[in-house]
Amino acid sequence: MKALVKAAPGPGLELTDVPDPRPGPGDVLVRVLRTGICGTDLHIDSWDDWAARTIQAPLTLGHEFAGEVVQVGSAVTKVKAGDLVSGEGHLVCGTCRNCMAGRRHLCANTIGLGVHTNGAFAEYAVLPERNTWVHEHAVDPDVAAIFDPFGNAVHTALSFPVVGEDVLITGAGPIGLMAAAVARHAGARHVVVTDVSAHRLELARKIGVDLALDVRRARIDEVYAELRMSEGFDVGMEMSGQPSALREMISCMTHGGRIAMLGLPAEEIAIDWSAVVLKMLTVKGIYGREMFETWYAMSVLLQGGLDLSPVITHKFSYTEHETAFETARGSNCGKVILDWTEH
Repeated sequence: MKALVKAAPGPGLELTDVPDPRPGPGDVLVRVLRTGICGTDLHIDSWDDWAARTIQAPLTLGHEFAGEVVQVGSAVTKVKAGDLVSGEGHLVCGTCRNCMAGRRHLCANTIGLGVHTNGAFAEYAVLPERNTWVHEHAVDPDVAAIFDPFGNAVHTALSFPVVGEDVLITGAGPIGLMAAAVARHAGARHVVVTDVSAHRLELARKIGVDLALDVRRARIDEVYAELRMSEGFDVGMEMSGQPSALREMISCMTHGGRIAMLGLPAEEIAIDWSAVVLKMLTVKGIYGREMFETWYAMSVLLQGGLDLSPVITHKFSYTEHETAFETARGSNCGKVILDWTEH
């Protein structure tokens, strides 16, 4: 089968033939239909310091995907051939304290599909049944392919109650955009998104945020009067990993405000901890999805009319992976999809 592989240490990927995977007793074999390109994939492609420390080549990339089950192992009991599925890309140990307590998203022994083990940028992929999400209701395969990052957005957006609250989201990348859509759908009073990309701010407006703010041209606290706010934001979602964004978010939170932090900083961030203390702020780190409570929430949100289509801006055949990766690396896009059914 064809697969997109990091064949050897160094920049670049190779579309090549690899052996078809075989499912074990507790696994399912999936014919991949669509995959989403993640920032992690871009790091592996460019072979930055993180990739050089983390990746063991050769490796098939990819952890955002949707496909059709074509075969199941002898111990599989619930998933069946023909099911449309998405994959939970965090493979947990199942035996640590958190896993045994049902907190699998907190497993300290987590390994990543397409990072520590061969992933889904291929015509076929194998996944443990316990990591397979079956779509019981109709869903566009393009949307099903981004359930992994959609889960990050939902986990972040619903970490704190947002009904009637003023919400600030720093970073209008695909996950930030999806979090904005979730917050709006879940009943936030105001949703403000900040970024420096005009294209992504326009996508935020299409999603229906109250204000998409270019922070190069205005400060966040300058919008209070326009939105009839007096004390600051109730809930913050930091999606950018930028030090200046976190610092400004802290300064713009109301007393008792709550911050969910998904953006991964590339370096240490110096912040005014006295503001955190004196404002009595809560800061919560977010990594991945709650398995599988977040997945239930994702499906229910889509069934309830949440529209993610504006977030998906480009789709390419897997044979055009170089163009797709170049597009995803720029700022004039939302989510970029690879179609594994078109040659």
